[in-house]
Amino acid sequence: MVKILAYIQKVGRALMVPVAVLPTAAILMGIGYWIDPNGWGGDSQLAAFLIKAGASVIDNMALLFAVGVAYGMSKDKDGAAALSGLVGWLVVTTLLSPEAVAQIQGIPVEVVPVAFEKIENQFIGILIGVISAELYNKFSDVELHNALAFFSGRRLVPIVVSFVMILFSFLLMAAWPIIFFNLQEFGKTISDFGDLGAGIYAFFNRLLIPIGLHHALNSIFWFDVAGINDIPNFLSGQIGIDAGSAVIGKTGMYQAGFFPIMMFGLPGAALALYSAAKIENKEKIASLMLAATLASFFTGVTEPIEFSFMFSAPLLYIVHALLTGISVFISAHMEWMAGFGFSAGLVDLILSSRNPLAKDWYMLIVQGLVFFLLYYFVFLSLIKVFNLKTLGREEENMNTVKTLADDAELLAARYLSALGGLNNIEVIDACITRLRLTLKNRSIINETELKALGAMGVVKLGENNLQVIIGPQAENIATRMKATR
Repeated sequence: MVKILAYIQKVGRALMVPVAVLPTAAILMGIGYWIDPNGWGGDSQLAAFLIKAGASVIDNMALLFAVGVAYGMSKDKDGAAALSGLVGWLVVTTLLSPEAVAQIQGIPVEVVPVAFEKIENQFIGILIGVISAELYNKFSDVELHNALAFFSGRRLVPIVVSFVMILFSFLLMAAWPIIFFNLQEFGKTISDFGDLGAGIYAFFNRLLIPIGLHHALNSIFWFDVAGINDIPNFLSGQIGIDAGSAVIGKTGMYQAGFFPIMMFGLPGAALALYSAAKIENKEKIASLMLAATLASFFTGVTEPIEFSFMFSAPLLYIVHALLTGISVFISAHMEWMAGFGFSAGLVDLILSSRNPLAKDWYMLIVQGLVFFLLYYFVFLSLIKVFNLKTLGREEENMNTVKTLADDAELLAARYLSALGGLNNIEVIDACITRLRLTLKNRSIINETELKALGAMGVVKLGENNLQVIIGPQAENIATRMKATR
């Protein structure tokens, strides 16, 4: 079971590669809607240009998932893996188009199951990406006979992928209608719960963050995996583009309620952590929480705050997940709608405010102010009543706690040392806020030193996988660690 979770976590990490392009699309479309909020580009050539430029990404997210996941899960992040994902996508979507299915099965195109009209979706993109990456990892080092040497190694992979995807397409020809039906039923079940379903989703979204599986859950509600497709539908700004797919007051319900939490609630929690800290530690806690609060408020990157209490005070984290679910439920119930391309921070709120599907978005700020107070007083009360050992309240001296203001190369070297040295690390990777590592011997790491260097938390998965949460600097540190090889 642990190995399964570790693998799903690996897929979740790879999903961040295609998802990382969403902010650009959101900014382009957001500016376009600001210029022409009523015509959606129909009354302004500049607005139309920007909206269509952003839509070029949003409308092809499934393809980007196939390419991005294949690249993200490859062992050496080589472009041949991405090419393999593209080849796999082209083979599968061509063979499983309604016209191709009708011809292959010898039936009229009118009776082809509706599932094949939706074959170009993110779920299929993820499957193709995963399979392509595994084939790349297995065959990219294969050496053929001299007569075929040109096709050895990385050149071999797209060829292998082509043949495997032909077989995969025939399997999907039988399985996809069943999979599609069940995914739709799952999405429909949540949708049928309406506002409550949105709150339930948000609750589990937060609970899965410690093991990095929230991305897998998000793909069901945010993209076209189970027919919900909340982010692309919202960013499109097109009302009623399909039956019930984009509706004012409904589209965005799986996004809007996160704004009060990320912009206001978690900063309230950060203030509570500061208020509860011992007097001699307040200055150090203030520097940590101020940086984390700015990241949460402006960009929606919340992990530096969340990991500051996730492990030291699990009760607070459960309360946080519950409050997140309540916030999303309230915004969905009241039909206060806004959306995001990256995360629920101020930048995305401003950009989405002129979207035709945005509704009473300013009320999310009012709701956020309430949640700021709620988080502050609830967290502070729980910390004091249960004497929770949050940051600045530990028995040990806080002199070891440092900010990430050191020289980047020196800091990377210190992390390497705390992780048992370069020879102890098999895989170095990173997402937005965390190092993702595979170690030879996890028992020799120095968790105290990792936290002294600024790590907010350490997550252990399986026997050898480790995540170190350090904030937005993670990618830079990972790059410098790799450079020492």
